[in-house]
Amino acid sequence: MNAIDSNFAAILAREVPDHERLQMLPKHFGRDMLTVESAIFAFMRKLCAGYSGGWWTYYELSNQGFYMVPQGEALYAVTVDGNDFSGDLSADAAGITACLFALSHLSFRVHSDKIGEHFHLLRDFALEHREASSILAAID
Repeated sequence: MNAIDSNFAAILAREVPDHERLQMLPKHFGRDMLTVESAIFAFMRKLCAGYSGGWWTYYELSNQGFYMVPQGEALYAVTVDGNDFSGDLSADAAGITACLFALSHLSFRVHSDKIGEHFHLLRDFALEHREASSILAAID
């Protein structure tokens, strides 16, 4: 192990318990919370033809980031028209992908540094994800 590796700290995801859910979106996105949530749902519908709504699990990251994961399916068929990506992603990876698309999109439209910061925090986590190559191919 070299000096760089010994200083590396993995970014950890913590599932948000039900009693903390109502605090999460305001905590991370303030007054833009509903805009962010709606954009995530919209991108999930756009990316996954088989997605039809439902409950989402919230995750906070040890680097202060946040993301959401749809519940219901183990795998989601994700198709990105803009870059010809097509593949099956776990619910976790599909949620990360939809969140990254939404945060990127909103970072250019909403005047809030928080949204751009959250994109980078989540992207840093995605780089360490077991499906990193698929997530990155989808958002490229």
